[in-house]
Amino acid sequence: MNYLNIKEEELLPVVIELNTLLAEYHLYYQKLRNFHWNILGQNFFDLHEQFETMYMDAREKIDEIAERILTLRYHPMSNLSAYLKTGTIEESTGKKTDREMIGEILKAHSILLKQMSKVVKKANEVGDEGTIDLIGAYIRQLEKTSWMLNAWNKEKNGELKTATII
Repeated sequence: MNYLNIKEEELLPVVIELNTLLAEYHLYYQKLRNFHWNILGQNFFDLHEQFETMYMDAREKIDEIAERILTLRYHPMSNLSAYLKTGTIEESTGKKTDREMIGEILKAHSILLKQMSKVVKKANEVGDEGTIDLIGAYIRQLEKTSWMLNAWNKEKNGELKTATII
């Protein structure tokens, strides 16, 4: 039974992009675990807890992405070697300052957001509303998290742009 009302062959490009996103999320998850374990300094308590919150969220998204691929009637990528070949988020050493860690996470967010846009584009081309809805929520949440981390990483006297309506 075709419960999706989308031709299976039309879904292949969506699944390819979802598997790439799955690979990126696995690499991101491991980066967060690494930083959670290795954070030092006066921001230890705040960042140790923040990194844990973030990797728990990433773990949930990994499962949801894999289940979406299964819903589309394909097998999700499930080998670490495949994630490393497919993903572009780089592994990190744990020997970084808190600001360097946040900088690397923001770089990973940029990669994730670009990949999410690719998924949405392919899903939109075939009318895959379920994938669009899932990934759209991820985009909104990751943009907000990026804004907060970027604000944390700014100098206290930093400023934002001003927009005025006349």
